[in-house]
Amino acid sequence: MEQRKFGNTDLQSSAVGFGTWEMGTTQYGDIDIKQAVRAVEMAVDHGITLFDTAEVYGPYTSEELLARGLGERRKDIVLVTKVGFTYHDDADRQGNAAVAGRDASADSVTQHTEACLRRLRSDYVDLMLIHWPDHKTPHEETVGALESLKQAGKIRHYGVSNYNVEMMAACQSHGTLTANQVGYHMFDRRMEAEVLPYCQREGIGYMAYGSLGFGLLTGAMSPETEFVDWDWRSSGKAFGLPLFEKDHFEKELRVVERLRAFAADHGRSVAQLAIAWLLGHEAVTVGLVGMRNEQELLENVAAADWRLTASEREEMDTFFNDEEVPTYIDAEQAT
Repeated sequence: MEQRKFGNTDLQSSAVGFGTWEMGTTQYGDIDIKQAVRAVEMAVDHGITLFDTAEVYGPYTSEELLARGLGERRKDIVLVTKVGFTYHDDADRQGNAAVAGRDASADSVTQHTEACLRRLRSDYVDLMLIHWPDHKTPHEETVGALESLKQAGKIRHYGVSNYNVEMMAACQSHGTLTANQVGYHMFDRRMEAEVLPYCQREGIGYMAYGSLGFGLLTGAMSPETEFVDWDWRSSGKAFGLPLFEKDHFEKELRVVERLRAFAADHGRSVAQLAIAWLLGHEAVTVGLVGMRNEQELLENVAAADWRLTASEREEMDTFFNDEEVPTYIDAEQAT
């Protein structure tokens, strides 16, 4: 597996990262927990060295299951988690309903980091991210807390998630960001306008989530696909874009069918094509992919060595144009 460096830092990891949002079990469709934990156990053997989780996935469940799967191999990998929310005390609330609000104050970041370490059964986190911007707390205060945690040895690097260029620049005035984690895939290219160029220019690693279009690019969906009420995609929206609204969804699936045929001509799957396309952007450090079982793990790992040519990428773009499916490069980023 290709290893990539996070900007100007000494942190590096596999180009494909293991995303664990689905392991939260409360926001992302059905998942077999035993198979998911087994996939974590096997991932290191297949060259994956970065595992990304977050306190809010569940909440808490994903971190706990990831710790179970990693066991003693935690020391061999780059462990990433995210804080920045507060939660309701009601234990019956799960998923997004459990979130009370955003909070990146110094006290909150410090306390929630300590809790993450306990769930992850680790003395430190390799990379701690602020999950979403807290518009009430000054960036100086948030970065100051992260710097203190770094000095204490509880985190080795820090960064942000879902921050725009202005927010990253404000943070950089008070410390050094190692990474920004933001959504990026074929159907959502908003980050190409400003965020990706900024990260590349400033030496900030870029972690792309939603690499498979939140399921669109797996090839497993059809016009009859429906989401259960507690699946976040049931709203039809994906981080501000109408990807799963009926009219948009059906047109997107026509693009997916053309992508599937293109991939098949190369002896690959559409999911592998999506990963190869993502990793082909020179500013992308890691593409995060959910892997629910051994089959998905092996398929995703095999995509890392596929290099698309410029003409192949241009041909793929014609599929979107022909079907009149937007890629939203000029749309506003969700923060």
